[in-house]
Amino acid sequence: MKNEAHLKKNIGFAVATSLVVGTVIGSGIFMKPGIVISDTGNSTLALWAWIIGGIITLASGLTIAEVSVKIPKTGGLYAYIEEVYGKFWGFLCGWVQTLIYGPAIMGALGLYFGSLVAGFFGISESYKILIGIGTILFLGFMNLLGTQYGGLIQNISTIGKLIPIILIAFFGIFKGDVSVLDMGSGVTHSFSMGAAVLATLWAYDGFMNVGYMAGEMKNPGKTLPRAIISGILIVIVAYLTVNIAMLHVLPASKIVELGPNAASTAASHLFGSMGGKLITIGILISIFGCLNGKVLTFPRIPFAMAKDGFLPGAKALSCIHPKYKTPVGATLVQLAIAIIMMLVGNPDRLSDIAIFTVFTFYGLSFLAVFILRKKTVENKNMYRVPLYPITPLVAVLGAIYIIGSTLINSPLDALFSIGITIIGIPVYAKLNANKKRESLLKAS
Repeated sequence: MKNEAHLKKNIGFAVATSLVVGTVIGSGIFMKPGIVISDTGNSTLALWAWIIGGIITLASGLTIAEVSVKIPKTGGLYAYIEEVYGKFWGFLCGWVQTLIYGPAIMGALGLYFGSLVAGFFGISESYKILIGIGTILFLGFMNLLGTQYGGLIQNISTIGKLIPIILIAFFGIFKGDVSVLDMGSGVTHSFSMGAAVLATLWAYDGFMNVGYMAGEMKNPGKTLPRAIISGILIVIVAYLTVNIAMLHVLPASKIVELGPNAASTAASHLFGSMGGKLITIGILISIFGCLNGKVLTFPRIPFAMAKDGFLPGAKALSCIHPKYKTPVGATLVQLAIAIIMMLVGNPDRLSDIAIFTVFTFYGLSFLAVFILRKKTVENKNMYRVPLYPITPLVAVLGAIYIIGSTLINSPLDALFSIGITIIGIPVYAKLNANKKRESLLKAS
């Protein structure tokens, strides 16, 4: 196996767009409506929270699309940060994503998928870990056979998850008879639009993952921005229509009361007893596709870092399969960390802790568009973020909002996340010293 091997460029617009939709739409669209209504106090403000979250996400996508066109490298956020701010900041960004963010999210989705499968088939809840681990290993194996297989799963699961969403949206809007606007939540606690928008932003997160695959796209300069923008627009429409449909079928207070079961109950009202089962299947497909997108994209982070020699065990992590041209070493390590998290802890909490630091780097990547505009020669045919500088400023303010909210609402989680980042500093210093030593030995 030669170190000079390159990842195969076989990802087109359709697969890239389905990656955006697939990695964003997971369980959030079914789990968050009640939380958002509860935080805002009524249905109208809840819809505005989804719109505001969508605007922030779209601004972020439009902004990162320009950055991705100017830095079309595998590694996504890590590659952008390293290119603009230097290897130190790039390392810290990749360190957090490699060690916690990616594996924790994969582990959380795997456990949730296992729990729903066990419940759907009447299997003991104790088997959820085995089901989750088996699912992650299956998806890892399929993606190691080539991005065309992982991409095929992504396309099929994306279509599959959109079917129940379209059914609920269409029939809910046209068959429902409950007033949608200005309906109270039935909750007496204080109003918090900030918490509501924050909840929607968690549901919108994941759009940047497709950037990890830029080095495997046929024409990243055109494909990547089109995929990011198209994918985010599909997600925004899906989220708004499903929320409107559910509000048209169930009172806002009932959605809050039912929580995660609101979508199934709404489906039962629309389609009868089979509706709940249909939606459960839809949620399973949704999570399965989302998990596949994470398994496909997250290993590209340690792979990109290892190629630069900035991870312990870089030689093994940068291995590419000689036949399938996939990052086998990085994928196996990410799967192993995810499985360990599933066995020994609650990865949902770990991903919440990691998200603080990830959004810090999101903010830096949005600021990068201003730096790149000054440093690079503009090509008239190259994609440029519309409404500059307003659009990137909205994206930056959105990132600042998330960071500030985490510091205020979960200071211990934020401090723990900062601590994990700090641990990476001596690791970087050691690896950097080793690289300098190796360079001196070669020079002599």
